[in-house]
Amino acid sequence: MTAEIELTQSVHGLKKECLSYGEVLAQSIAVIAPTTTPAANLGLIYASAGNGTWLSFLIGMMGLIFVAVNINQFARRSASPGSLYSYIVKGLGVTAGVLSAWGLILAYLFTGMSTLCGFAIFGQSLLNHIGIHTHVLTLFALGTVLAWYVAYKDIQLSAKMMLLLEAFSIGLILVLGLIIWLQKGFAVDISQLTLQGATPGGISLGVVLVVFGFSGFESATSLGDEAKKPLKNIPKSVMQSAIWTGVFFMIMAYIEVLGFRGSSVDLAKTEEPLSFLAEQAGVGFLGTLISVGALLSFFACVLACINPAARVLFMMARHGLFHTSLGKAHDANLTPHTAIALCSLITFIIPATLNLFGIKPFVILGYTGTICTYGFLLVYILVSVAAPVYLHRLGKLRSLDLAFSVLAVLFMMIPIIGTLGIPGSDLFPVPPSPYNIFPYLFLLYLFAGFSWFMIQRLRYPKMVKKLEHSIDAIHASFSDVE
Repeated sequence: MTAEIELTQSVHGLKKECLSYGEVLAQSIAVIAPTTTPAANLGLIYASAGNGTWLSFLIGMMGLIFVAVNINQFARRSASPGSLYSYIVKGLGVTAGVLSAWGLILAYLFTGMSTLCGFAIFGQSLLNHIGIHTHVLTLFALGTVLAWYVAYKDIQLSAKMMLLLEAFSIGLILVLGLIIWLQKGFAVDISQLTLQGATPGGISLGVVLVVFGFSGFESATSLGDEAKKPLKNIPKSVMQSAIWTGVFFMIMAYIEVLGFRGSSVDLAKTEEPLSFLAEQAGVGFLGTLISVGALLSFFACVLACINPAARVLFMMARHGLFHTSLGKAHDANLTPHTAIALCSLITFIIPATLNLFGIKPFVILGYTGTICTYGFLLVYILVSVAAPVYLHRLGKLRSLDLAFSVLAVLFMMIPIIGTLGIPGSDLFPVPPSPYNIFPYLFLLYLFAGFSWFMIQRLRYPKMVKKLEHSIDAIHASFSDVE
């Protein structure tokens, strides 16, 4: 290894302090993929929440702001590629931390699968317009291979690409939203403001999908080695990504529901609502540009999901939970290349297999988007519980900190109740099949992950102490900042 590389790599072998604040923020924004929600996923939320769609976004944003406060109790004090996994180990111990790591891996990978489906949907639509017909599996493979290559090659390239793609897409959507609202005479939609026809159960189920829409806002925490001024830029990115995307989501939800008012087309059944509204507004070319932007945003999200999933896997391997090859960084690129390759492969295989069994990409998008939410909910609850425990050990726990922890957990219970439902309840009905079995599949997945941890713990009795020592050392390296 050259002297130059040695100077630029961290203790974990990753490129050290190479990402600016904007590039760190781009990581969180890209996993959220704000373009994809109004361009493709809003119909799924509207199908549950109806005129309360904007309220589902508001509730979700408020809940995740409380979660962000708890995450930042750790992010202001230490940083590592382990993301929330390292934080939860520090607050609640190794077992809770390992469960959170399994939850994070599932959350990021299934988000990547969902957005890979979106990439294929929009890719097919755009190619069909120019007379090119291709199989969805071809687009699955194309999106995955491109994302793998960029993630493997350079984290700075990844971050800059994600930043540019999202800025382009969001700008186009805001212009279209302004045009739609202008044509409606900047109308005040009383039906939405009074929640006409909306139910608490529908709004809470909408919050489940909203959490998916916001999910990944914390992913900048996986750039602990690679971010410049990590104790400043990472917490700032976590909070601002939740606030700004939340405002964007509420504005576009209000405008799109208003735009479909009086139309013969049902928003709940529309895969490309913004393209339809652009045609209705007489600016079809803008709809096409937004579709291109959505395609690029879906790709950016696939890339952005592979990056943090690979880094969590990378840290778990370095702690003895997986084969050591997954914990090695590339000598020249300074990226966790083996973990990236594995995450890319999984991201492709599962949606490709479902499609081979005849399930359409739009349906797979809904399935994987719902399942990934359980991983995020688990981790958000655990880190919110871990924060006051951690602060208490530091002797810095305040009543306000405890209140933020309780509020975050309570808000996260809304999508949990919406997901599980209450048998016989009209307000919180049990979701239809197969969504009603997804929570149990997630619990089975966690049980498998926990069992693997126990097996590794028996095989390597010193593993837990080494894991704790490794994470303690990371925190101790930042202790002079306090």
